[in-house]
Amino acid sequence: MPVWITVRSLIPTRLLLLLCLLVSGVSAVRAQSDPQLTQYWAVPTLYNPAETGATDFLRIRGGAKLQWVGIKNAPQSFLAVADCPFQIAGKRIGVGANFVSEKLGLFQNLQVNIQASYKFKIFKGQLSIGVEGGYYNSKFKGSEIYIPEGDEYHQPDDPALPNSDLTGNAFDLSAGLSYTHKYFSVGLSGLHLLEPTVELNQEGTETADTHDFETMLGRMIYFTASGNIPLKNTLFTLQPSVLVKTDFRMVVPEVTMRATYNRFLSAGIGYRLNEAVSVMIGAEFKNFFLGYAFDYPLSKINRASSGSHEIIAGYSLKLDFSKKNRNAHRSIRLM
Repeated sequence: MPVWITVRSLIPTRLLLLLCLLVSGVSAVRAQSDPQLTQYWAVPTLYNPAETGATDFLRIRGGAKLQWVGIKNAPQSFLAVADCPFQIAGKRIGVGANFVSEKLGLFQNLQVNIQASYKFKIFKGQLSIGVEGGYYNSKFKGSEIYIPEGDEYHQPDDPALPNSDLTGNAFDLSAGLSYTHKYFSVGLSGLHLLEPTVELNQEGTETADTHDFETMLGRMIYFTASGNIPLKNTLFTLQPSVLVKTDFRMVVPEVTMRATYNRFLSAGIGYRLNEAVSVMIGAEFKNFFLGYAFDYPLSKINRASSGSHEIIAGYSLKLDFSKKNRNAHRSIRLM
């Protein structure tokens, strides 16, 4: 029987942010596993470990997304990613790391991962195989559960509802492939391949009498593709891209079209099927990058929210593997 949990500070006249705990002896929740970034093209290693070391730069980027502004306790995501290439015995290796912190109503989730990839040339392009392993932590603020007065289905002393804060950890594993050519790039990855189940215990204790509550980090498949189309006799370049994610129960495609001027300024639009339309702007100057995106929701949630805001900033440091940099490789993406 589903149990609906609300947060005390929400405004019911606008919209209730609801969380559902499925309870039948053991309660389980499938957590939202990854932030839905509009500027996914700016942090490719977040969705595919094979993208590590894809350029001759040490790339460091961080960002935040505030979703559904105007609704208290709406999702908030904060992230940091870094990656760089190495040459070992003449072979190109990519390494990286990422950090993601999310607040989703009563849930607070943390992911920390390390990544590695191996690359080799094929069909005038570069094929990369990557793996990722890391730590996942989930916290549930059971102490903030609020049952409205007059609820005929649930009582404050319902044993199916946690009355204290819960936390749990798990190991996570992901893998991916990517192929980069002069004019295009494609990638396929599977994140959270083991679908780890996190047993939630009372915060501050090593174990609990019984693991009455669980949260699951759901497996997710990502397909990405992007292109680089110079406009003849101009300083403009068109950069279309697409991201499709699925957990085999739902499919969410997103398409983006950006135009870059003189490798400096960029602007674009995006569309996430049945969810949002987006506008974005960005700039790169002396290896610094700054990008901003705004999402306007297409669902009825726009009655309560003005939209979502996202910002990503970073720095790229050029790496030279030899005096002549014989192994130089340039990504088609805007760095």
